Amino acid sequence: MRVFAYIAIALLASAAGFGIYRQGAGPGLSPSAAHPGPAGEALAIPEVLPDFTLLDLEGTPRSIQGWPGKSMIVNFWATWCAPCRREIPLLKDLQREHGDAGFQVVGVAVDFREDVLRYAQDIGIDYPVLIGEHDGLAAVNLFGQAALGFPFTVFTDDQHRIVIFHLGEITPPQAEVLLDAVSQVNRGELTLAEARAAAARKIAALEARQAAVGLQAPGTSRQTR
Repeated sequence: MRVFAYIAIALLASAAGFGIYRQGAGPGLSPSAAHPGPAGEALAIPEVLPDFTLLDLEGTPRSIQGWPGKSMIVNFWATWCAPCRREIPLLKDLQREHGDAGFQVVGVAVDFREDVLRYAQDIGIDYPVLIGEHDGLAAVNLFGQAALGFPFTVFTDDQHRIVIFHLGEITPPQAEVLLDAVSQVNRGELTLAEARAAAARKIAALEARQAAVGLQAPGTSRQTR
């Protein structure tokens, strides 16, 4: 029965335009960046973190807006997504190392509740996780996403304005760049547009260096995001 259940949720995700994940993703899309939807309509990432409510690990309904004044790191994932699983230790580190600076990691698991509960306990997820199957896909749709994949992560400033949308697995150097961009917005040093442009340039430079290292090491392969 579990096999058939997984097929069902995969079909639901496919109907919503989602793959399990996409490798080689770019450094992120800024809000208002339009891209074609499943019927050709223009979809846009919202300017402000949209509100939605899902059950948390304890079974309590919780709104994503329940952390006022925090710079949010909202990570959409699933237990059946290998890059999502690889990313979780980094997210735990980010919460531990940057929580006191006003950052809050929240996982949004688009998956079966019992699977998420088991996996969260097994690996010791210590940041809040919201869970939903159909409701989780509805939350995904609030971000104007179609034909992309998991994982994706939304970084907001302390006013919950979306600074960066990142598609794909996040690496530690990328996380440093993205959190620095948000911090500069919070301090009033950069506008949203300036922060997005600066982060895109820095991540492109990181990827160029990574590619150069791969070319200099024959016989090795470069892991893409």
